[in-house]
Parts: sequence; structure tokens; C-alpha cells
Amino acid sequence: MTRHNQIIGRLERGFVALNAAVIIALLVVMCITVGWNVGLRYFTNRSLPWADEVARYAMIWMSFLGAGLALREGAHVALSNLQTALPDLVARGLRMVVLLLLLGFFAAMIWIGWEYAARAQFQRSAALRLSMSWVYLAMPVGFTLLTVHLLLIARRYLRHGLDRDENEAV
Repeated sequence: MTRHNQIIGRLERGFVALNAAVIIALLVVMCITVGWNVGLRYFTNRSLPWADEVARYAMIWMSFLGAGLALREGAHVALSNLQTALPDLVARGLRMVVLLLLLGFFAAMIWIGWEYAARAQFQRSAALRLSMSWVYLAMPVGFTLLTVHLLLIARRYLRHGLDRDENEAV
């Protein structure tokens, strides 16, 4: 492995670790908020008026930010029977078409997400009074991360599909 590939691999592992750390932080925020609210409701018969919004928005961000990590692991729904039944060259061509379709779809969703976020900038959430554009930004940010993750695994995907090659480092 060349020095260049080692640096790229290290940067990629750092990117994946940072992505995972943000998701874990959001999960912790969500769990603490919901747990605190349940305990407060149980012991005092009162609840935090903003807890539902924090939990909901953390879940939205976790879903969009985690989609790229799921893509890397082949955890999204996929129909792989066709490509495994095809000759290798044809299967690679099919994977190229799928890759291009995914990149086009991700680009469209980034565009649509920015549009939604821009339109929601004056709308406020009920309890936190947070601009809803912060919530809608999860969509373009998540699809941007999906694009980056897909581009990082594109070579491996084109060669082998989403099955991991045990000899190949991620």
C-alpha cells in the first residue's frame, strides 16, 4: 500500500469515525432527554414541554446522518440476486448504472433539501421556537454525506458489489 493510499485510508476512517460519533452524541441527547422527561413525569406529574421536539429532531438528524454509514455496510434494502446471476462484466455494468442513478438521486435530494430548508426559515417549532430550517437541513446534509460515502466506496462497490472483500481494507 502506497503512502498516498495510507493517508486516504486514514482520512476515510477519521471521516467515518466522526460521522459515527455525531450519531452517538445525538442518540445520547435523545436518550437523556426522553429518560429525564419520563422520570420527571413519573415523580412530579409534570413534563418538559420541549423534550418531544428535542427527541424528534435528534431522531431525524440521526436517520439522515446514519444513512451513509448504513450504505457503506450494505444495510439498505437491495436486490442483489440479479447481479449475482449475471456474468461478472455485465454485473459491473449494472453496478455502474446503479451508482450513477444513486448519485443523480442524491444530488436531486440535496437540491430539494436546500429548497425545503430555505422555505422553512421563518417557521418556528412550537416549544423551542427553533427555526424549522435547522430541522430540514438534515436532508441536504444527510444526502451530502451519502454522496461522500458512496464515492468513497465506489471502487469497491463497482468491483465486488456491497459484499466486503476480506482482504481489502476499508
